[in-house]
Amino acid sequence: MSNLGNQFGSDDWGVILGGSSGFGLATAHKLAAHGMNLCVIHRDRRGAMKRIEPEFEKIRGTGVQVITHNADALSAEKRDELTQSLAQAMGETGRVRMLLHSIAFGNLKLLVPEKKPEQSGAARLAAALGVDEAKLREAADQLFEEGVDEMVEIASPPVYSDRWYLDAEDFARTIYSMGTSMIDWVQVLHERSLFAEDARIFGLTSEGNATAWKGYAAVAAAKVALESVARSIAVEYAAYGVRCNVLQPGVTHTPAQAAIPGDVHMRAHARLRNPYRRLTTPQDVANVVYLMCQPEAAWINGEVIRIDGGEHISGGTA
Repeated sequence: MSNLGNQFGSDDWGVILGGSSGFGLATAHKLAAHGMNLCVIHRDRRGAMKRIEPEFEKIRGTGVQVITHNADALSAEKRDELTQSLAQAMGETGRVRMLLHSIAFGNLKLLVPEKKPEQSGAARLAAALGVDEAKLREAADQLFEEGVDEMVEIASPPVYSDRWYLDAEDFARTIYSMGTSMIDWVQVLHERSLFAEDARIFGLTSEGNATAWKGYAAVAAAKVALESVARSIAVEYAAYGVRCNVLQPGVTHTPAQAAIPGDVHMRAHARLRNPYRRLTTPQDVANVVYLMCQPEAAWINGEVIRIDGGEHISGGTA
């Protein structure tokens, strides 16, 4: 498979932190198809490599240079090793044109034990119809599993852990992993003069930056921290040609999203709310990363860019 028109030069490299699935992997496919060389860093168990390696081989099939590392991108020691390996692979003239921070490592717990309502909507509906609540819930659950999103309010609610709750260590680790760790990578790449003169840096946030979802408090805090860090990068690194923006996809079916308690219900609500009645896809996000890497996007800096088909502005489910 050849790339699509060599939109990028032979010295252009992209670094993707968290590139074995979801947004990172889709972005790797998209940029490689247009001629960008890649350094993909991911952290996966050995058993997952049976799925991941064929994806990397497809990317190599485009003809670009691809180096991959199954390593902890959050380790300072590993970060030094990885950047040294990258510098060697790029040679004297290669430079990092794009950095995508797509690390998904956070704690998804409630703050406090959930207090159940005295009577659910399903119970009230069952009573109004004179039917057994268990049978009503069973039918709703079956329809919900079959893809009838409208059953989301009648189907069984999400189940949250009743043993583990967020503490200060959970917050600190999550905020660093999914938020402030981005600056560590920006700093080390800059210090080693590995950035291109017109580099593009991207972080990933979500609607949880302003909306409280159960079990998402630590990740939400990380997203807000990342947005703040990104604004500072956009201002302080501008003199060096760096542009930094944050992408805010709509609800997307990715491994990271699937780990969120109540994910199935969240996706149903998103489809009902979205004007196009579908979820955002990793490819939607990869397309925007590609567009934002073009010279014409050079004046976009320090922004949070929504990629959701209008999901965030839709106030109803009509």
